[in-house]
Amino acid sequence: MSATSSVSAPPGARRAVPAILILVAGCLIALITFGPRSVFGLFLLPMSQEFGWGRDVFGLAVAVQNLLWGLGSPFAGAVADRFGTVRVMCAGALLYAAGLALMAYATTPGLLHLTAGVMVGFGLSAASFNLVLAAFGKLLPNEWKSIGFGAATAAGSFGQFLFPPLTRALMDSIGWHETLIIFGASLLIVMPFSLALATRGVAPAGSEAAVQAPQQSIGAALGEALRHPSYVMLVLGFFTCGFQLAFVTVHMPAFLVDNGVSLSVGAYTLALIGLFNIIGSLTAGYLSSRVSRKWLLAWIYAGRGVAIAAFVLMPITPMSCYLFGAAMGFLWLSTVPPTSGLVMLMFGTRYMAMLYGFAFFSHQVGGFLGVWLGGALYEAFGSYAWVWWLSVALSFASAAINLPIKERPVQRVAAAV
Repeated sequence: MSATSSVSAPPGARRAVPAILILVAGCLIALITFGPRSVFGLFLLPMSQEFGWGRDVFGLAVAVQNLLWGLGSPFAGAVADRFGTVRVMCAGALLYAAGLALMAYATTPGLLHLTAGVMVGFGLSAASFNLVLAAFGKLLPNEWKSIGFGAATAAGSFGQFLFPPLTRALMDSIGWHETLIIFGASLLIVMPFSLALATRGVAPAGSEAAVQAPQQSIGAALGEALRHPSYVMLVLGFFTCGFQLAFVTVHMPAFLVDNGVSLSVGAYTLALIGLFNIIGSLTAGYLSSRVSRKWLLAWIYAGRGVAIAAFVLMPITPMSCYLFGAAMGFLWLSTVPPTSGLVMLMFGTRYMAMLYGFAFFSHQVGGFLGVWLGGALYEAFGSYAWVWWLSVALSFASAAINLPIKERPVQRVAAAV
């Protein structure tokens, strides 16, 4: 299908949007929303030092953020499935922007938890790549879907590559307070871009499952998914992804400072993770339509375990940090295309935003524990060693739990043919 292909719409619906415009707009939203939340770790030390907080205070705020991002995602997805993507994304962008801007004035732990935790968390649930992926599943032609999932994930990764050095430069020149305000203002760009992802009144360009079960209710769709063993295993495996990503993003810069490496090296390491994740996400998106998705997930999780173990066992130097950033980056969000692809394969696109949202909730429960345990165990033992090795164990557990997944549509769909 050519780049000028459009999504068909039924009579009386809005005009078709070219597929390339949908792809570009979704990728830009993923970039803009993923960038600021990927650099929270760079604010841990300056905020904690200025206000005399332990690392557990900042860690709890970001842990709440991750948990509420995940908790809000299925509800935001259900609303988007029912009423369309645009309204949900605009509301989420406003809440996310306000959370970042007000975080600059959070002088107490309670205010930090409200802004960086509650507001940013719920804002992300309604205005980040989870809704972009669901919109792509509904709007893009079938042959574009897998690469679209990979492209959206890669775009978020480019945000992670772009924002760490930008954050360090802004913090050095104008201060961390002003940096947060600028990032908050940048989130407003999401609102016009979301118009290209309008899904209400558009016939899904989805899979057979979506076409064959148009009357299924939200409750029936959720109940069907939660009774499906393969979906449950997929959701449980996704927990590890969130645990590792959140822990590394928030605590990695401080961990490096503890080991005599500068905060700038931490910023460049996060940037390398973002850079190599572009390659990893696009590769995973390409492979997701060509190889077994469950085996792809198993290899990704196992690879993470090897990369983390090697990093912890090596002397911590700038070079070892950059090598870890490259290796971990290649595997960073490469879980997203096969995970979202499996949700779409099993259940179709009708309720994909909600069902992927529940999988993402598991991801963010892992994120909550990764960030919170990182801060709590550091304050208890003065070291991150326990969390690093727990990450290794979870990697191999998730690799194993994905292997029994059955890669086929739910039985209801097969019976309807």
